[in-house]
Amino acid sequence: MTILELKQNIFKENEVTADGIRKELKDKSKLMINVMSSPGSGKTTTLCRIIEALSGKYRVAVLECDIDASVDAETIAKNGGKAIQLHTGGMCHMDAAMTKQGLDALGIDDVDIIFIENVGNLVCPAEFDTGAHINLTILSVPEGDDKPAKYPLVYQVSDVVLFNKIDAMEVFDFDIELAKERILTLNSNALVFPVSAKNKEGFEPLISYIIKKCEEL
Repeated sequence: MTILELKQNIFKENEVTADGIRKELKDKSKLMINVMSSPGSGKTTTLCRIIEALSGKYRVAVLECDIDASVDAETIAKNGGKAIQLHTGGMCHMDAAMTKQGLDALGIDDVDIIFIENVGNLVCPAEFDTGAHINLTILSVPEGDDKPAKYPLVYQVSDVVLFNKIDAMEVFDFDIELAKERILTLNSNALVFPVSAKNKEGFEPLISYIIKKCEEL
């Protein structure tokens, strides 16, 4: 009897493709950031704020990934970013092969930074390497400070975590220090930035971090 470890083979093939994407982008001095979060955490609004802050310094593009619809890509385009909408065909995540298709269709010669706005989900996106240089997860205040305890993998693979919607701290029972402690227990190297995409608060350290990463390329 032969036993095929299909999941292991799928992940291995994905890792090879992801490593190839990373190398190609690095060779072209282009930074790619994979953005993950629950639906409604403020991914698109956060990206609009980043695009605004980087305007005149870096050219930004976004791979907008959803099961359906194109509203997010339209929003990014209206706010000055180059965008392409990717429909995942029911898949709850992006993988490296999808990323490559998106980059080929987008065209990256005229951009410096590419963001992947992954499908809204705290489980599946964390399992697949997209080929990005940086994984960034957004945890919004209304979701609660217990999410790192409930969905540890996404925080373990993240280089950066944003606490978004801090303007709503007084309304929701969110312990920011406890949330940070839970994340750093899972991943001591994670950088945590509290922000409000609505009020444009707290973005300076994040923008400085992104610029530094671009310069390192």
